Amino acid sequence: MTDDELLQASADLRVALGRLVRRLRQGYVAGEPTLPERSVLSRLDREGPATPGCLADLERVKPQAMGVTLAGLVERGLVERRKDDSDGRKVLMSVTETGVKLLTDRRSQTTRQMAAALAGKFTAAEQRALIAAIPLIERLADEL
Repeated sequence: MTDDELLQASADLRVALGRLVRRLRQGYVAGEPTLPERSVLSRLDREGPATPGCLADLERVKPQAMGVTLAGLVERGLVERRKDDSDGRKVLMSVTETGVKLLTDRRSQTTRQMAAALAGKFTAAEQRALIAAIPLIERLADEL
């Protein structure tokens, strides 16, 4: 692709993702984890325990903001702190059984709406294309 085509594709992707994020935020229900909290929970579940500083770097937020996010998760019993066995000076955060249960059992209304839209309005090929794009979008987010 040419530089101009990549610039246009990037602009289009930014607009599309912005609309998707706004819709996801509109579906927030009080008491459910916020988008940042869900992101941290999912990351800890997928990638295993991590330090708060590492999580802040990976999520591209300031350590203070990550501290607030983690404090809320700890308070609700979704994440726990423990000392790093290999370096007792470090604290590792890990998702609790309650956090895993929340991730696997409790799907938000927005997630159900998204699944219904995918099932009812997208062909099997389109569904596969969107699913295949997820790791690429995550990788792009990591590179920004």
